This record gives sequence, C-alpha cells and structure tokens, in this order.
Amino acid sequence: MGETLDLPIVASAAVTPEWMTGVLRKAGHDVTVSGVTGKRVGTGQVGESVRFTLSYKGDPKDAPATVVGKFPSSDPESRATGVNFGNYIREVNFYRELADSAGLTTPVCHHADVDPETSDFVLIMEDLAPAVPGDQMKGTTVKEAALVLEEAAKFHASHWNDEALDNVEWLFETKAAPKRTQPDLIRLLWQGFRERYGERIPADCIEIGEAITRNYEFFKDGYDGPKCLTHNDFRPDNMMFSTAEGGYPIAVVDWQSVGYGCCMADVSYFLSGALKREERNAHEHELLTTYHRRLKELGVSGYSREEMMKHYALYSFSLFNMAFTASMIVERTERGDNMFFQMLRGGADHVLDTGALDLLPE
Repeated sequence: MGETLDLPIVASAAVTPEWMTGVLRKAGHDVTVSGVTGKRVGTGQVGESVRFTLSYKGDPKDAPATVVGKFPSSDPESRATGVNFGNYIREVNFYRELADSAGLTTPVCHHADVDPETSDFVLIMEDLAPAVPGDQMKGTTVKEAALVLEEAAKFHASHWNDEALDNVEWLFETKAAPKRTQPDLIRLLWQGFRERYGERIPADCIEIGEAITRNYEFFKDGYDGPKCLTHNDFRPDNMMFSTAEGGYPIAVVDWQSVGYGCCMADVSYFLSGALKREERNAHEHELLTTYHRRLKELGVSGYSREEMMKHYALYSFSLFNMAFTASMIVERTERGDNMFFQMLRGGADHVLDTGALDLLPE
C-alpha cells in the first residue's frame, strides 16, 4: 500500500523532486527522487503534457525512470475550453473511477487530482514510450485500424447498457450531466468557422455544415439505442502504438470527453478520419463485421448489425462536427488548422458515402 500524503496541485514548472517523491510514495514506491527534468510532449491543444525524467537517491528498485504529467493548457482560450466544458474534471475522474473497469489499455495512473472549483488539475501517468503517438494527419494502416476496433469493442462492451452511468454528473451527456453543447452555440461556432475560413471550405462541406446545424437537436437527441462508455475523441492523435522497440500494441489516452452514449460515436468518428476514403470504403465492411462479432463474444446481446449500421451512418457526422467546433474554441495553430480541415474532409466524405444526410428530418 502507498503512503497517504496530502500533495498540492502544481503546474508543470513547479514539479520538484520532493513533490514527485510524494507522488511515487503514494503510488507504492519506497523511493526518494533526487532530480526532475521536464520536456513538453504531444500536440494536445486543451491540455499540456510533459515527460519528466527522474533520478533517485539510492536504489530506485522498480520505480519508473520517466513519467508523463498532464496539466491545464497554458493558452487562456484552450484552458477556458477545458474548464467550461468540464474536460479537466472529467479526465481526472475517469482515471480515478473508471480506468480499471473500462476494458481497454490506458496508461497506469500514479496520481490524479483536481480542484472542483477552479479545475486546476494534475495527472502523473506511466510513460508509454517506446510506443509512439498516432497522427491524425497521416492516419493509420488497415491493420492498425483493426487493432483500434478490437480495443473499441472491449471498451464498449465493458459497461454496455450500464444504466448507473446515466446518474454520473461528470460523464459527458448523461442524464445527470449539465448540457454543454446547446444547439445555439453550435450554430454560432459554425457561422464563426465560415467567417474565419471563407473560401477554404469546400462547397459540399458548407452544405453538410448547414444541414447539421439546422438539425442539431435531432443529431444529438435522436438516438434511442443501447448505450455504453464512449471516448468521444477517438482518433489517432489520442492513441499510442507500439514500435519495434516495444510498448503496448495500442493504448488510448486523452479522456477529457469520456461519456455515455452510442458506440458508433467512437467507431464512425475513428473510421471517418483514420483511413483514406478509398481504404475505408474497401475495408469498412470487414472491420465493422469483426467489431460487431467481438461485441457479441464479449457478452453484448440484442444489438443487430442492421441497427449498428444505421447508427454508423448517423454518427458519420461526428468527426465533421468536431472539426468545426473544436477549431473555434482552442488555440489556433497552423497544424491545428490543417488537422481540422483533414477531419472536416474525412467527415464530409463519410457523410456522403453513408447517405447520412437522408437520415435528417430536413
């Protein structure tokens, strides 16, 4: 058992050997940290991730040589997004309360704390290197996509139709959770996106964006099927893949949007942007058939493939929706712009390929 220590919530620049000693002792490591150096890692826009290299007094035993810390964004706009949407509280609570039962591979969490009043938070987690992060701009191979959907099936099956989750206030879009994505806000973000990017937005994307915002209540509230835990930003940038040097085959990170909803909110979202359009069209039948079979093998019943495919089409809007909304509420960067337009294009192609516009009432 680890020690019971009262550790303050600190910013990345305030992490000291003494503080890290407390973290590791609380996690069950009988060690004293003598030195800490940090280096920013990742491309996250709502949170800041730092890899800390540790040195020890005496024998470190099985204590880690490196850990990864996550903190609020240093950009005021991105930080405000994390606070206003409950992202920081949500991620800390995921590691505290659900990571152990969620069914899929996530980094071991050594320390998780958040101030519910200010949303100041700190996470200290297992360093997943030599695994490397995926890249939304590059996408994945079909083999990697199959690996991702295997993890998705385990994750979704873990709390399938677990109605107790609907009473959890911090989970995204449960009955008990505050409504954070009101239709009027989505419409304002879409209009802002159109004004900011103008002619860069393809004509077919404008048509889809207008249709989504016109029918947003249906898109968000029209689902009445089975529910499960959902990641809600299930894309390559939030996954770590093994290399020849080692690492878990795949691990999923960034739990700021975890919620309770339709499994296709993750699967359709992922396939919209992770595979090139031609690859997705060529392989999605096999990938979805395997995913559906795994759900049944993991104990899920009463969810037909026909029902799944209807939901797959409905949630083809998800990546497109994330692209234009997120681009307007986080720090603007060149990579961010390019990534959001890659997501917008992939989402639009998926909507067109599934005929999802026909599902909307107007």
